[in-house]
Amino acid sequence: MITVLIYFLFSLYALICVYPFYSIVINTISANDISAKGDVIFYPINIQFHNYVDAFKIPGLWDAAVVSVGRTVIGTTLTVGASAFLGFMFTQEDMWRRKLWYRYTVLTMFFNAGVIPWYLTMRSLHLTNNFLAYILPTIVAPFFIILVKTFVESTPKELQHAASIDGAGTMTLFFKIMLPICKPILATVAIFAAVDQWNSFQDTLLLVTESKLYSLQFILYNYINQASSISSMVNLQNAGSTAIASLATKQTTTSIRMTVTIIVVAPILLVYPIFQRFFVKGIMIGAVKG
Repeated sequence: MITVLIYFLFSLYALICVYPFYSIVINTISANDISAKGDVIFYPINIQFHNYVDAFKIPGLWDAAVVSVGRTVIGTTLTVGASAFLGFMFTQEDMWRRKLWYRYTVLTMFFNAGVIPWYLTMRSLHLTNNFLAYILPTIVAPFFIILVKTFVESTPKELQHAASIDGAGTMTLFFKIMLPICKPILATVAIFAAVDQWNSFQDTLLLVTESKLYSLQFILYNYINQASSISSMVNLQNAGSTAIASLATKQTTTSIRMTVTIIVVAPILLVYPIFQRFFVKGIMIGAVKG
């Protein structure tokens, strides 16, 4: 009886977590006039896919997608590499001033100068309207370094000692011994870093004015704020090709917001199945010492 109750409660909790996303999906493929009234609750009504066809025609969407994919792939790769190397080095007792550098790195987690000094620093480094503004500030991430460091410390020290006795240097230890062992925690770091990169839009808002460098999330931010005018524009374009626009396919503020939300969120969901088998092991071992 207790087992049945536990399964029921967890199933109910999972349903509560999944339903908001499910609700957005069924609203995007339902008739827009019905969706705008809030009548689509449990299943789609009068299924149509014009919302996605129109959304993919929005100017700048594909360029923004390329920017977001580029920053996610490059930024995640460099963040994982830096976190792995620094996390490993901070466990090496022969590293010069190891504790000092580690404490200095961790200290940056607790102190922030604020938006204005950050912006002035980025501008002085010529990182405004520059794709590198998405990459360079995120390479060194103290939280990820701590995860990797704790993971490395949880592995048997005899592995490194044996390799050192056989003549392995620091880089050989890192690339041939520790890097293969650290796959679970690196997969965990990759998930966190990829989600952070994909979801970020504030750096675009503050540092970028050139439309060719807009990220997909920034486009979503703009379209959510301008959904009414965008829906009117799309409807005028569609009216030019048809005598009378159908109410079922006529764009509304709700349809624009929900459709673009799905387009932005769906790609990052593909990251989780790839790294899921590493995630639980990595986050547990990397977060608990002893």
